[in-house]
Amino acid sequence: MSETTWTDGAAARELRVVVVTGAGTGIGRATAHAFADRGAHVRVLAVGRRAEPLAGTARRAPGRIVPVVADVTAPDGPGTVVRAALERFGRLDVLVNNAGIAPHATLGGYTPEGLGALLATNLTAPVLLAQAALPALTASRGVVVNVSTAVGQRGWPHNSAYAASKAAVDSLTRSWAVELAPLGIRVVAVAPGPIETPIAGHAGIGPERRAALRAWQLAHTPLGRIGDAAEVAWAVAQLASPEASFVTGVVLPVDGGAVVG
Repeated sequence: MSETTWTDGAAARELRVVVVTGAGTGIGRATAHAFADRGAHVRVLAVGRRAEPLAGTARRAPGRIVPVVADVTAPDGPGTVVRAALERFGRLDVLVNNAGIAPHATLGGYTPEGLGALLATNLTAPVLLAQAALPALTASRGVVVNVSTAVGQRGWPHNSAYAASKAAVDSLTRSWAVELAPLGIRVVAVAPGPIETPIAGHAGIGPERRAALRAWQLAHTPLGRIGDAAEVAWAVAQLASPEASFVTGVVLPVDGGAVVG
């Protein structure tokens, strides 16, 4: 069935349009796949800064996953993302704020520039994206899913600013859930624990330090293993589904028990 058919007439009411940021790799890619696998009535806008990884994400479901190259920290990044959804499909049902960076540093190692980039990506961008999407989400009685981290609920040495930025996302989730409920919008979050993704490599952490980090994570994870991005994506898709229509304000750890261990 063509996109024209899905965006025309009665069929448009069945269409569900999902925006996933940071969709080129890791949890974002797995989340785009999880939504696209839900059927021909779903369209996913896979958003990221680099075209090549996004093309790799889209190969899973050509036509159902649409790559959108955009920097969510740019002045018009949020507007560009929302316009792409509305111009192509005429609606937006689910916003997944997944894009994030995790530079490792001790307290003495942070710089104003580094902190600015961290907060711009992990905190400011989700706020401005949700703001830009608000009219469309109101029209669809949609869902915002924020991806935070289980580390935000406990200490993480050498990564305190990252943990703090994600703890702020948890707080936004709870506040927005109350604020936006009268508009029919649900707001939830998924808090991953140790997950096998490229984020440590993107942060410039070498193999030896990554191994030490993994050992620390395993020692603090009761299930005794590293999670898979698809396990996080499953939780995101479940919380965004119509079957979860009475769930809002929750921050769901997907962490092998790290928060309670």
